[in-house]
Amino acid sequence: MLVRADLNVPLDGDEITDDGRVRASLPTIEKLTGAGARVVVTAHLGRPKGEPDPRFSLVPVARRLGELLGAEVAVAGDVTGDSARSVVEGLTDGSVALLENVRFDPRETSKDDAERGAFARELAELVGDGAAFVSDGFGVVHRKQASVYDVAKLLPGYAGGLVLSEVDVLRTLVGDPRRPYVVVLGGSKVSDKFGVIEALLPKVDKLLIGGGMAYTFLAAQGHQVGSSLLQNDQLDATRDLLAKHGDKLVLPVDVVVADAFAADANTRVVEADAIPEGWMGLDIGPRSVELFADALRTAGTVFWNGPAGVFEFEAFAAGTRGVAQAIVDSDAFSVVGGGDSAAAVRTLGLPEDGFSHISTGGGASLEFLEGKDLPGVAVLEGEA
Repeated sequence: MLVRADLNVPLDGDEITDDGRVRASLPTIEKLTGAGARVVVTAHLGRPKGEPDPRFSLVPVARRLGELLGAEVAVAGDVTGDSARSVVEGLTDGSVALLENVRFDPRETSKDDAERGAFARELAELVGDGAAFVSDGFGVVHRKQASVYDVAKLLPGYAGGLVLSEVDVLRTLVGDPRRPYVVVLGGSKVSDKFGVIEALLPKVDKLLIGGGMAYTFLAAQGHQVGSSLLQNDQLDATRDLLAKHGDKLVLPVDVVVADAFAADANTRVVEADAIPEGWMGLDIGPRSVELFADALRTAGTVFWNGPAGVFEFEAFAAGTRGVAQAIVDSDAFSVVGGGDSAAAVRTLGLPEDGFSHISTGGGASLEFLEGKDLPGVAVLEGEA
């Protein structure tokens, strides 16, 4: 059985700092091994440049996966070479092997169909005749890549439990969600979220804007934002959004500013329209947290993607913590849209079971809500 998992975890050296995606992969792997399958897992880590790079080795991931499974996970020293073949041949019923980072091979992410197809054939040949493919890496199903898309054209393909649950939850959000439907978007760049903002605004009751992207909105309103993150090339489009949907968009009314991007920077709280020159906004302020919390308390459905501030620094974590806690305290059906938001939940010590669903795929979640096709799902449904 060939399983595409999403094991793209953050590392500090060779130590995993957030194993959420590894833990999310367990149910499908355990179901397969419990049925006696010989499981060969493919995954990527980081963005190596199409060649082996020890900084992005999956060896630490194999170690953690083995700890969680309570059984050794054999790890190959390459992707489809001699080591991979040897490791796969050594599997016994109910055991697991992890191939090295699939992005060590440039064909994984190639735009050339033939190149990706050739790499997919090598992956399929590793598991041999009679094997099947299980797609369980929701965080990559929006990518047309060999281990996600092309291999599903060569082997009988099935969606794993994680992918099925993710798609089911997201279909709830684009279907007939319980109202009020409130979306919280943060993160650094408005350009990264513009498509999903345009897609969501006609459907939601309130859209709360935090994070670095908020300063482009504030600037579009005519406010000075000091040295805060600002995308000047997005100002006109942002003004249009405000003109069309200003009744739904909720922006910060105060912000925590700093004189440097550093954990020990000097900080103060200022009005959102009074950011001093030379200072940068790194979090929403306490009145903004309360404003956002008011909208979230009565929500029937909440989708949250992107932190409200630079939560990695404690001085700028209160906004994200306050927004997340308001979601936990609500009675809403709540979905955390993966990526930095999911990391914030764990980093800030919030109860994971306080949310209805924590996605493993930030980019995939956004593209689904934007109405885009997800190649890794479409190919399983025979639509690609």
